[in-house]
Amino acid sequence: MANIYEQDAERCEYLCVHDSVVKKVLDEMPDEEKLFDLAELFKIFGDSTRVKILYVLFEAELCVCDISTLLGATQTAVSHQLRILKSSKLVKSRKDGKNVFYSLADSHVTGIINLGMEHINE
Repeated sequence: MANIYEQDAERCEYLCVHDSVVKKVLDEMPDEEKLFDLAELFKIFGDSTRVKILYVLFEAELCVCDISTLLGATQTAVSHQLRILKSSKLVKSRKDGKNVFYSLADSHVTGIINLGMEHINE
């Protein structure tokens, strides 16, 4: 089997390998499963309704009724998207009597929203 350098030579017209940099990157590269999980996480952000839900939850803890009112969406549609966000560990819920309130799961999610907004506002 060809090593990574030979594979690069087969793919690249010009070969300029910086061995120390390539080795460092290879040593730091997460395994395929972690990279797959990262790609799946970013897919969650590929739906505008889910992004809207994350944004309103960035502003306040809300129930499904409030979220559906803010988005102009049905409660069924919002509930469906909340299930996806919750299973992806981006949103958490807490029960208060008969009401269920949703919020962002942790500071990592808040950070992702902040960084995304900063990036698009540049």
